[in-house]
Amino acid sequence: MPVTLRLRRIGRRKRPVWAVVAADNRRARDGRYIEDLGRYYPLEQPSRTELDEERVMHWLEQGAQPSDTVRSMLSKRGLMLAMDLRRQGKDPDEIREAVAEHREKHGEGDEDVALTAADRRQQALEAERERVAELEAEEERRRKEEEERKRREAEEEAAAEAAEDEEAAADEESAEAADEEAEAAAAEAQETDDEQSAEATDADEAEASAADTDASEDPDADDSTDENADAEEDEEEEA
Repeated sequence: MPVTLRLRRIGRRKRPVWAVVAADNRRARDGRYIEDLGRYYPLEQPSRTELDEERVMHWLEQGAQPSDTVRSMLSKRGLMLAMDLRRQGKDPDEIREAVAEHREKHGEGDEDVALTAADRRQQALEAERERVAELEAEEERRRKEEEERKRREAEEEAAAEAAEDEEAAADEESAEAADEEAEAAAAEAQETDDEQSAEATDADEAEASAADTDASEDPDADDSTDENADAEEDEEEEA
């Protein structure tokens, strides 16, 4: 399996911290890795690197290839020099002296202490806690946004229902007013018809009464009528 020594980001947003890991070079940069070898803090002044040097040397001896950035870090700390001297079969004391001289020349003193396994576990735990806190904060933000969206939808729905109720009430009032107007018009028309019928009846009665009055006031007219009728009967008998 081809192994590479490379950086893997584990820091917070805008606060990057990089883990130095041994990983299968076929996997994604921030994917699974084989072993955690240290940390790189680029934002500190000056930038700081913590490495488990023994494990780094182990992987280099196994043929692991560092990325360009990791190679630069290892070269600055003298680990690439140590690896070359080991391959040349140099004595360990000679290698340590050469590495110390190299670090002094490049400003890498004893303050850059090797990272222990316990330190790596603690830092990994802290990084995981930070990641969980960020996820929880993001989930809380989404929950509040969802609640706010549902609240707005409920208010809009209630407003729409209220508007529909008001419109229905207005339509009902309009219908009732129209029915009342129609009833009033029908009642008025009926009253007019009744008045006209009453007037016609009164007129007929007045005419009949006037005729009776005329007949009672002219009795000679009736006698003349009777005489004419008798004369007509006599003429018929003679004939």
